[in-house]
Amino acid sequence: MIRSGKALDRARLVKEAHRSIRKGSKSFSAASRLFDRETRERVWLLYAWCRACDDIADEQDHGHAVGPVRLGTRLSPEDRLATIRTLTELAMAGETTGTPAFDALGQLMREVPLTPAMVEDVLAGFALDAADWRPRSEADMLRYCFHVAGAVGVMMAAVMGVAPEDDDTLDRACDLGIAFQIANIVRDVWEDDAHGRCYLPVEWLSEADIPPGEVTKPHYRGALVPMVARACALARDYEASARVGATRLAFRQRWAVLSAANIYGGIAREVERLGAHAWDHRVSTSRGEKLSHVWTALEEARTASEPKHEASRPVLSRRELRALAQA
Repeated sequence: MIRSGKALDRARLVKEAHRSIRKGSKSFSAASRLFDRETRERVWLLYAWCRACDDIADEQDHGHAVGPVRLGTRLSPEDRLATIRTLTELAMAGETTGTPAFDALGQLMREVPLTPAMVEDVLAGFALDAADWRPRSEADMLRYCFHVAGAVGVMMAAVMGVAPEDDDTLDRACDLGIAFQIANIVRDVWEDDAHGRCYLPVEWLSEADIPPGEVTKPHYRGALVPMVARACALARDYEASARVGATRLAFRQRWAVLSAANIYGGIAREVERLGAHAWDHRVSTSRGEKLSHVWTALEEARTASEPKHEASRPVLSRRELRALAQA
């Protein structure tokens, strides 16, 4: 995976990153249009790096299988993580990796005050997956959500101009990523189970008398519904915190963030509304629904104002979850 090559100029890196986001996520590609040009290009650069890390970790191409792998050529999860770390560290050091997605990170770090700690928080999520780690407690689940999504939200906030020392706003950006990941977890219970994974806390399953590995058995579906509702309530709390942080952003950035909050929040709310039927088909958002969420966010962005009194945030956010991970 690691190869040397001639450095691409910024325009080429942006072009490659745009190609990546268009191929990997139509929703994110469309949402990025809400930003001003400079922010939009930086969002593409960040996306390209995140997408490449995901693809290396999962041996995929933009989230899709790459076809049969020859016997004896498949890398172990640990080797894939080492590849991600090596390429990322080279990019952070200002070296040319020969891989546009990682060079995109290097370019971004020359333009935006991203810190090594921000990058490490994201890499820690890939380390959890490489170790086949599963959450035992609610705090464990939130810690996982922090590393795989909340930490990306922090980097997004930095791309949008939030200062590294503005801890409260960065915490709230992290909270939005956590809300997004909780929505993914409740939506993808069946899909994750098919791959031998479960990101709902073991303690929750135990309280509901659902044995490990049997979360999708038909006779446990009724017990699963209140557990998922509990997770959706958590997602709403994190989303509410993030909306406070969004009031501090420039208008177009605020519009984009609130649009994403509406779209992903809508997924969690639909899963909760469907109850036991939430996994009959994978919950998704139609193009019309996405447009409706974007237009709603436009009005919200126009009228949003920061609360006059200090707004609460979840007990476990970026700083607390990072401390748990380091304990």
